[in-house]
Amino acid sequence: MKLYNSLTRTKDEFIPHEPGKVSMYTCGPTVYHFAHIGNLRTYIMEDVLEKYLRYTGLDVKRVMNITDVGHLSSDADTGEDKMLKGAKREKKTVMEIAKFYTDAFFADCGKLNIKLPEVIEPATGCIDEFIKVIENLIEKDYAYEAGGNIYFDTSKLKQYYLFNNFEEEDLQDGVREGVEKDDNKRNKADFVLWFTKSKFDDQELKWDSPWGVGYPGWHIECSCISMKHLGEYLDIHCGGIDNAFPHHTNEIAQSEAYVGHKWCNYWFHVLHLNTNDGKMSKSKGEFLTVSLLEEKGYNPLVYRFFCLQSHYRKSLVFTWENLDNAKAAWDKLLARIAKLDKNGEVDNAKLEELKRDFVEAMDNDLNTSLAVTALYNALKADTNDATKLALIADYDKVLSLNLIEEAEKLNNAEEPAENDEFAAKIESLNAQRAAAKKEKNFAEADRIRDELKAQGIILEDTAGGTKWKRV
Repeated sequence: MKLYNSLTRTKDEFIPHEPGKVSMYTCGPTVYHFAHIGNLRTYIMEDVLEKYLRYTGLDVKRVMNITDVGHLSSDADTGEDKMLKGAKREKKTVMEIAKFYTDAFFADCGKLNIKLPEVIEPATGCIDEFIKVIENLIEKDYAYEAGGNIYFDTSKLKQYYLFNNFEEEDLQDGVREGVEKDDNKRNKADFVLWFTKSKFDDQELKWDSPWGVGYPGWHIECSCISMKHLGEYLDIHCGGIDNAFPHHTNEIAQSEAYVGHKWCNYWFHVLHLNTNDGKMSKSKGEFLTVSLLEEKGYNPLVYRFFCLQSHYRKSLVFTWENLDNAKAAWDKLLARIAKLDKNGEVDNAKLEELKRDFVEAMDNDLNTSLAVTALYNALKADTNDATKLALIADYDKVLSLNLIEEAEKLNNAEEPAENDEFAAKIESLNAQRAAAKKEKNFAEADRIRDELKAQGIILEDTAGGTKWKRV
């Protein structure tokens, strides 16, 4: 299996540090608001990666943080704390906000068939670990105190900008909107490990530390939570591309300064989900959530299918038209699967032969677009239906689209009996509409059609008369 490694900028063969076992860390949500579907694209692709690693026979231990303190809104470690912002917005405590939106995130994951990691650790549960690592970094002269805060000294590193070939002058304060200058820093790239002095006098969550009462910076939490549960060697670190700098860059800096050796071998970054107006963001007012998709009548798995049709390293543009196209393809796919005959013996030789397309696609940098193509090829293959169903079930261990279950719902959908009360009412209205059309009373015909539509009934005018069906 080859994965594109953001650190080397090449497709690298994936070789775990310990044979047969994979340590995997994924940056979790900052739980100050609902996750938007752009956030969830990243979690979907990380889920596919984990499930494919397991599919190949590897034993995966995956850890994820929950940021419930210390995530500031600017790269300069100043600006408003996102958790505090959420608490002010809803007039709740930070912990009430964290609990509500953590539960909401887990619910969204369930709807999208995203498997939750084995270990999920909130930042507030690791204060002792943060203090221990920061003390060590101070002892090694990688960190310093200034203005009451503890900063990581990036000038002590041989190389700091690892994911992109940045020049220091290109990262001046203020080049990004909302960034404020911090005069306590020795170097522009230095970042806060622990706050004891900040402009947040009303910061709810504070803890005793050797440097005074305060709270951790954002970047320290992922390093410490990863090392707490996965040790000093990490195989794969995942996240959205927007986390590559500064968050993941800072994680590498502080982690390797602490452990004294290379910390993580593979970096897996998922590109943005964009709208026609640019990158999806919670700061732009109304944003797209799983609940909104459901309100508009979409099965959340249609959105998962939409994501899988594109490669994770390509920006994906969301429009309702694009989602409708995915839904149309999804509906046709389920209809084809629903027609397959479950009876018969699986041709295991043919199954293994056809599986190669799927495995080759996934081994090639997790190419889910080609994996979906392999799924269609399986349906067209010259083999019996039992073998096709076995292939679909096998692929779905990774794709997690519930294809067979959703197709069975189509087969089990009960059409109203022609002689039941509801059907009789529909037929009566349909007859009234036909009479109105015959009399050229098109306004009345349209009214009846709209009335039926409001009840979930769609009319189809055919050469043999008007047919009706439930939506």
